[in-house]
Amino acid sequence: MDALRSRQRFKVVPVLEWLLAAGFLFAVFALGQLIVRELRAAPSAPVAAPVARALMISVPAAIPSRAVSVPMLPFQDGKVVKVGDTMRVIAEAFGRAAEVGRQEVDRGRFGERLTRFYEYGPTRFILVFEPFEMKGEPKVAGIYLP
Repeated sequence: MDALRSRQRFKVVPVLEWLLAAGFLFAVFALGQLIVRELRAAPSAPVAAPVARALMISVPAAIPSRAVSVPMLPFQDGKVVKVGDTMRVIAEAFGRAAEVGRQEVDRGRFGERLTRFYEYGPTRFILVFEPFEMKGEPKVAGIYLP
């Protein structure tokens, strides 16, 4: 009887251990591939919000080279100049007395581009008026602090 029992029996436990190890290695390899794929396709830097300069094709020649472009200019008395304000709004807020210096006219994307220099209280600033569409009303396309 011992001769009949001496047959080699197939043991299941070592086979399960090898299958478990192979599955673990496969999972590690797959995870590594996902990580490498994500690193290669890393998103580029986010695009900054559009500002006044994005609305114009180029900066007018009358703007000083060290001038800083701002999207909005608040004043102590509560008045605010924003990109997109019309010439009429600016004239009502500041009047002609705030305009100083010269006015420059050049060609913009959709028509004439007007550059005006202002001084209101202690603040000096430059406004660029330009239509945003064909035959549109000129609006503030750029606010610069010299």
